[in-house]
Amino acid sequence: MLQRLKDTINILVPTGALGVGVSEAEVAAGIKAGADAIACDAGSTDSGPAYLATGRAKYSRAAVKSDLQILMKAQWETKIPLLIGSCGTSGCDAALDWMRDIAFEIAREQGLSPRIALLYSEQNPVLLADLASKGHVLPLAPMTTVEPALFRECDRIVALMGPEPYMTALKDGADIVLGGRTTDTAVLAALPLLRGAGIGPAWHAGKIAECGSLCTTEPRAGGVMIRVGRNAFEVEPLSPRNRCTPQTVSAHMLYENSDPFMLHEPGGVLDVTAARYEAVDDRTVLVTGSVFQRNSYTMKLEGAAGGGYQTLMLVGIQDRAVLAEIDPFIEKMHDVLVKRVMTTMGEAAGAFEISIRAYGWNAVSGTTVAASVPRPSEIGLLFVATAATQDIATQIAKTCNPWFFHLPLREDRELPTYAFPFSPAEIERGQVFEFKLNHVVQVASPDELVRTVFINTGEPINA
Repeated sequence: MLQRLKDTINILVPTGALGVGVSEAEVAAGIKAGADAIACDAGSTDSGPAYLATGRAKYSRAAVKSDLQILMKAQWETKIPLLIGSCGTSGCDAALDWMRDIAFEIAREQGLSPRIALLYSEQNPVLLADLASKGHVLPLAPMTTVEPALFRECDRIVALMGPEPYMTALKDGADIVLGGRTTDTAVLAALPLLRGAGIGPAWHAGKIAECGSLCTTEPRAGGVMIRVGRNAFEVEPLSPRNRCTPQTVSAHMLYENSDPFMLHEPGGVLDVTAARYEAVDDRTVLVTGSVFQRNSYTMKLEGAAGGGYQTLMLVGIQDRAVLAEIDPFIEKMHDVLVKRVMTTMGEAAGAFEISIRAYGWNAVSGTTVAASVPRPSEIGLLFVATAATQDIATQIAKTCNPWFFHLPLREDRELPTYAFPFSPAEIERGQVFEFKLNHVVQVASPDELVRTVFINTGEPINA
């Protein structure tokens, strides 16, 4: 049996994302087990650019408030710090203010009065365009160039913070730190780094625990505790029914990371080439050999903007003749619909796009399916019209309606009717959003692009 670590900084990670669910019993167990702080992530780019461009959160206000209330009450009762990164999904200023308002509401309802630090990381496009023109912005694959005009096209831009702004806020007396867009690992590494834990172990522990119990045998079971020492760290599930194993822990280095040994973070690279993962007992893993290699400080930039508008239609097809020739049928359908719009609407359609996606066949991959693959018994055929305005997108859908619902495989066959689930058939999806940036900006200090505002609950908000 391996000896347990001593003199560790213990971080209670209650969930992989605020709003997914927090167990009050697990939080209590983690505090009883010696937690020095509570920390978790609340955002991501996983769900696409709309949340950044609009500033709206992915999860419901009720779900976020339910989780945050448990954590704020635990913080107030224990006086250990609470750190939450990438608030409101995207971590833009509007999303952070949304989380701030929820925190104020909880404090008022529960009689709490913590001192809260807000870390804003949304960026001025003009400033970034200027930095780009001076060579301080570099592209990441697949981007190859840095055009200053690109920043002005974005509705919102955020720069991903490292741990330093959180560390500064804690030193300045924050009870709760609500952060804008931050790397998932930085939120968890902040307190261990502040209190002198090993740099490699702190970053590595943050990476392993970033998604809560995703590094365990039961990925939906809740949270974990990381105990970070000078030369090693431990990770253990909060639920007594869950387990960490060397395999589940080491495998998490591949989560959202193409290299299982190197992880790029602000200010350096985590190198786990020499890391060893060993079972302390049947539910705890000890990790040694983590190294953090320092280099120039950069912050990843995420930018998003709104584009055209979309209208959808959906049909279900069980026609065996059509399903036997799915690819030619969809190709014919697309050609027919595009020609119909051009002939019927002409210049009024403007620049438009029609996409036909066969769910149950290749809608997810978009690739050609081998001829040897058996044909499905049914498919859901999704029509997507993209145009400059919502009205034009809907008019395109209406123009295509009779052909989309009744196009025969061959002209010598009777007119079919495919199964449509809704009436009216057109579903207006709204504006389409896209990511514009995949770059890093070089900064002179970790706090250069971060604005910190302290607020005290019980006082008027004037941030």
